[in-house]
Amino acid sequence: MRLAGAAALAAGVALALAAPALADGHAIAMHGAPKYGPGYTHFGYANADAPKGGTLALSAVGSFDSLSPFLVRGVPAAGLRYTFDGLLQRARDEPFTLYALLAESVEMADDRAWVAFELRPGARFHDGSEVTVDDVVFSLETLRDHGRPNHRLYYSQVAEMERVGARGIRLHFTPTGNREMPLIMGLMPILPKHYFAGRDFKRVPLEPIPGTGVYRIETVDAGRRIVYRRVPNHWSEGLPAARGQNNFERIVYDYYRDEAARRLAFQRGDVHVVVESDPRRFQEADAFPGAEGGRVLKRIMPNGRPAEMFALAWNARRPLFAEPAVRRALGQAFDFEWVNKNFFQDAYRRTDSFVANSDLAATGAPSPAELALLAPFREGRPDGFFDGPYLPPGDRRQGSLRERLRDAGRALAEAGYVLREQTRVEAAGGRPFSFEIMLARREDERLALTFADNLRKLGIEARVRLVDGAQYQERLAAYDFDAIFFTWDQSLSPGNEQAFYWGSAAATQQGTRNYAGIADPAVDAMIAHVVDARTRDDLVAAYRALDRLLLWGEYALPMYHDTGDRLVYWDRFGIPEPTPLYGYQIETWWEDAEKAARLSR
Repeated sequence: MRLAGAAALAAGVALALAAPALADGHAIAMHGAPKYGPGYTHFGYANADAPKGGTLALSAVGSFDSLSPFLVRGVPAAGLRYTFDGLLQRARDEPFTLYALLAESVEMADDRAWVAFELRPGARFHDGSEVTVDDVVFSLETLRDHGRPNHRLYYSQVAEMERVGARGIRLHFTPTGNREMPLIMGLMPILPKHYFAGRDFKRVPLEPIPGTGVYRIETVDAGRRIVYRRVPNHWSEGLPAARGQNNFERIVYDYYRDEAARRLAFQRGDVHVVVESDPRRFQEADAFPGAEGGRVLKRIMPNGRPAEMFALAWNARRPLFAEPAVRRALGQAFDFEWVNKNFFQDAYRRTDSFVANSDLAATGAPSPAELALLAPFREGRPDGFFDGPYLPPGDRRQGSLRERLRDAGRALAEAGYVLREQTRVEAAGGRPFSFEIMLARREDERLALTFADNLRKLGIEARVRLVDGAQYQERLAAYDFDAIFFTWDQSLSPGNEQAFYWGSAAATQQGTRNYAGIADPAVDAMIAHVVDARTRDDLVAAYRALDRLLLWGEYALPMYHDTGDRLVYWDRFGIPEPTPLYGYQIETWWEDAEKAARLSR
């Protein structure tokens, strides 16, 4: 990488030619034009007149041992995102558009070969020091060299950093054709260079790192509680991208050992808001003394974002799960209809896409645009791949549970796993077919045990093991597991992060989200098409092709999803309307003093 400017001279690098002045651009969009023009005053889903003050009491399950969200090691505390800003701010009512925040202006080349930012005068870290171009350079270099794998992947694509005047910086990208890079750099958190002088960035810290966000860490009880306090007279107050947001004086996260303990804390009033994933618990969430008279509200808030992909991920790095036919045969033991009826009152939909509830999901047979992208990769695809929709294992359209298990037994036998004395074993060596499902949440235990009971009918032993949060994170980062329940979140504008989730390079790099160990040249090619998409239509075609490859590869057993967020909360808040495309944004809520006072009586 080459750095042009004063710092480059100090390092013995030739000074680049002076760049032209930056344009006064207020936003950049991935596709199309920004929704909000240069004169906008606030995002439409925020109340510009929302009052400030009060406390928001939130919760988490497990524990934490780090105050840095930038390292693979350690379990970072909840809410740290409130303490760090990027150069630009994302709007939640658009697929992927960013607006000026730490940077007061942004400009990018027509071919997206570079992006330039002009830092906002007066933007400061929590210790009072001004944000400078040196901090931007330090952040990029440090996260590129020592940060999480996704940071290393993205920021290594910056070929040159060029200073422009006192507060400007222009980032030139490697010739990869990665059109998302200008926006990725706009979201880069800015770290204080002076703070890390004499400190080891790679050390897991339990002391606050000075950030630029509206909130700073006030108190920490390691593993149990973290409290954030709003910074008075913060530099972003009054900016359009921040107006009507971050309204609470304090945000508190208390940690609980499990969901049952968290629910009891909510009933005591120690927690103000709970996002309830279980429909049955949601129905009963206000059935406790003290919730009468509308003091506790339940609401399903709609969203237009892709549904979370909650699935049982198979670790294909393990020989036991190396073959797609074996992974699919195991999935036939999942009885969605039974689970949905007996556990969730038929409230969920079966997931059949990594981006369900969106236009990115693969449906029916591949379109001509998809077929054109997939044409070089026809060889080796399973029967039906190019002809129709994907049906997840365990779908009733494939027969009853008994019929599906019978078919699964045949498929396993063909793959070399035969039944001997009611035990499924490897035909060649006689080793039993057994594995472990590792859990981090007790609420997933009944689901895993039900699945394990059905697998037992195939002669397979699936051991269910619940581990603590620290052990889970450590084993997850090292891919030291057989199978796990995991939830992948996707945006309406997927891009570079897909390589972090599914790319071949990520399969062998610790700390990525390629938990299944996917290493498929076709998947890599579709990720490249997603990143290189020039239009929304191009993006949709590319992601549908990618979705199809992931589904038919049987890398994960899809579970179920909903199309709204189930919220249970004490009636103490003002909540703006309408709900944006990405769903509710608690940053735009505020404490209604009159309602809060009524609850205290």
